[in-house]
Amino acid sequence: MSLLDLDQNKVTYFDLNNELNIPKDNKIQLGKDREALEAFMQENVIPNTLKFDTLRERFDYLQDNDFIDPKILNNYSFEFIEKLYDYLESQHFQFKSFMAAYKFYAQYAIKTNDGAYYVERYIDRVAMNALFYGNGDEELAMNLADEMIHQRYQPATPSFLNAGRARRGELVSCFILQSTDDMNSIGRTINSALQLSKIGGGVGINLSNLREAGAPIKGIENAASGVVPVMKLLEDSFSYSNQMGQRNGAGVVYLSVFHPDIMAFLATKKENADEKVRIKTLSMGVTVPDKFYELTRDNATMYLFSPYDVEREYQTQFNYVDITAEYDNMVANPNIKKTKINARDLENELSKMQQESGYPYIINIDTVNRANPIAGKVISSNLCSEILQVQKPSIINNDQQYEQLGTDVSCNLGSTNIVNLMETSDFEKSVDTMIRALTFVSDASDLDIVPSVQNGNRQMHAVGLGAMGLHAMFAKNHMYYGDEEALDFTNMYFMMLNFYTLKASNKIARERHETFADFEESDYADGSYFDKYLEQDWQPKTQKVRDLFAKHHLPTHADWQELKAAVMQYGLYNAYRMAIAPTGSISYVNDATASLHPIINKIEERQEKKIGKIYYPAPYLDADTIPYYESAYDMDMRKVIDVYAEAQQHVDQGMALTLFMRSTLPEGLYEWKDGHTDKMTTRDLNILRNYAYRKGIKSIYYVRTYTDDMEEFGVNECESCSI
Repeated sequence: MSLLDLDQNKVTYFDLNNELNIPKDNKIQLGKDREALEAFMQENVIPNTLKFDTLRERFDYLQDNDFIDPKILNNYSFEFIEKLYDYLESQHFQFKSFMAAYKFYAQYAIKTNDGAYYVERYIDRVAMNALFYGNGDEELAMNLADEMIHQRYQPATPSFLNAGRARRGELVSCFILQSTDDMNSIGRTINSALQLSKIGGGVGINLSNLREAGAPIKGIENAASGVVPVMKLLEDSFSYSNQMGQRNGAGVVYLSVFHPDIMAFLATKKENADEKVRIKTLSMGVTVPDKFYELTRDNATMYLFSPYDVEREYQTQFNYVDITAEYDNMVANPNIKKTKINARDLENELSKMQQESGYPYIINIDTVNRANPIAGKVISSNLCSEILQVQKPSIINNDQQYEQLGTDVSCNLGSTNIVNLMETSDFEKSVDTMIRALTFVSDASDLDIVPSVQNGNRQMHAVGLGAMGLHAMFAKNHMYYGDEEALDFTNMYFMMLNFYTLKASNKIARERHETFADFEESDYADGSYFDKYLEQDWQPKTQKVRDLFAKHHLPTHADWQELKAAVMQYGLYNAYRMAIAPTGSISYVNDATASLHPIINKIEERQEKKIGKIYYPAPYLDADTIPYYESAYDMDMRKVIDVYAEAQQHVDQGMALTLFMRSTLPEGLYEWKDGHTDKMTTRDLNILRNYAYRKGIKSIYYVRTYTDDMEEFGVNECESCSI
């Protein structure tokens, strides 16, 4: 029997937790959550956790039962391990909510092989992470233990879960591939999706290079089937490669908005689509260049271009042609087959599909590449739309071998807990420790099952440090989401994070005498990346934010100038450093609000498998903070976009920005509605996408819709990529 499936007659903690949802004297019974937590620890955790008389006895048990990676004991003296444990024990860690403890013990703690006992407490998992990612460096291991026990830093789920385990999965679980326009590449892409899904990976795949339905093959017209059949093959592949029956694989397919199959692509998500083409579990996204926004603004005719013809004319794959720059030339070129549609018809179709299904994700690809400091072109993204890195296509021969090995992407992720990191006495030391932990994940990942991913990882050493708990930070400090002080804080926090991740990566490059591949061709090498930080004054604008950062060193103009010189001289080890991923289960363990988003409810209801509903109160919720916790569904989404835009100017990759909409909108929520209707329309989403584009947002993840008579629908948590 599972440890969490105990006789319900003996379990009080679920009942206590559920009383959170029952007001008493018109007040939320917040104390019931603390009672539920205490009952869970006393009834479930303490009696069912293995006990050891000594730490040595515990590690002997772990080793004898194949629970621990032998390298941990080989890399450190046992005296140091005892010292690290003494420190962790002295911090007296306590979970802050029932949900935090439940999630940890349900999803992360090692259990005996028969599932009868817990083998780990929270501090044991922290110790395993610190020792594993320290890789024999005692100072780094102690620093990591300090960051994690105080929940300033949280590795992504696969990293946190698998660190130090003998029988472990991969440390990363998020990847990006692309296919070129030939059967060898398509076959290799499907095989790569199978292999990555087998190890728990979520896979983003760009199909824009594939010729459209009806295109010629070897001169025979109307022979090509287009992208939809390949989507069906990929969907079946992800379903088949289901991680030993535990969970179906997960993937997203991206297509250019200028691809001739774009309407058929979108139609696969319609509820009434023919079963032969309907896509049920595969996610979808669209790459959108500037030219599309220009054409929709002008209500103009729009031309879609055959990738097959474009590749022949430009001698490069469709993904790598700058459509905005070449659009007029392509329209005028008689050798490129074109399909004519109305741009606003396509814009409305995008919104209809987002209303109906939550898809497609939107990647503003020209915005991405204007901000991209690395030589090359970003052409796609991942399952959660926050990873944006350059790729190079591979050439596959008839033996399904790499004739030319390109570079694809793996996502090495972790997150800062904003509230807790703001309490640190040394912001720089904390961020340096985090970047070193993430860099170890990149260095230690062996992804030979997909050589293009392994090649990209080894060349770029890319990582993605993100953040969670932003709304909690606002509420705790009496700032309304999206107000002047909130925007000021967001700007300062992510400027700081950018500065200190750059500094950490520069230190690693100096220590190792190594930079990421082609550093010399980047905007970092010529110093142009730093121009905006040297041309503007990056200091707080409001008194509250000045007070919040008073104990931290905010980088000055001189600091940026010094960093610029150091980077130009010694380089950077990591081609990419930051990305704001969704935070799923791990944000509960950290008692943090998810990512940078506003909360959904002050008391969130979660449906957990087997056991039913669990209620989670927003962090720091009390009489003083409750006015500052407005639901995302009751909020003007432009406030969310504004907050993300403040962060985006400092984040070198992307952010998983979700839009939250109600089918029936509160009156006056959007002034452009002019009182004519309270129903969400495609026009609302059109306006919001254009607003996000103008604010410099690189990507829009899901559109979540909440109706009056049903719970949120249309999407599932991005488990493969969530931190």
